[in-house]
Amino acid sequence: MKPITHGDAVAAARAIYALPASRRQGALMLMLARAEAADTYSKRFRKAHPRWGNGALMAVAEQAELPAEPPLSDREYCRCLCLLFGALADWPVRTDSR
Repeated sequence: MKPITHGDAVAAARAIYALPASRRQGALMLMLARAEAADTYSKRFRKAHPRWGNGALMAVAEQAELPAEPPLSDREYCRCLCLLFGALADWPVRTDSR
């Protein structure tokens, strides 16, 4: 997966914010796996994956219509950001992606 930017984090958090809390973890892990697969695809074929984009997390997150970014005073949005950052902290980093 391409290095995560602020925009990637916000897009992913907004994508899972739109889901029921019980589905967020699974959806997030699927987004991360798809971004990883898209990055591998784009490196191999020198073009973006037809469904999942160029390997950026934002490309996968934006497949669905995203809600507007809530303020940080929104506790559910903060939970989504925390879920994302926790998943990123545990996600294996490939040395060839840097």
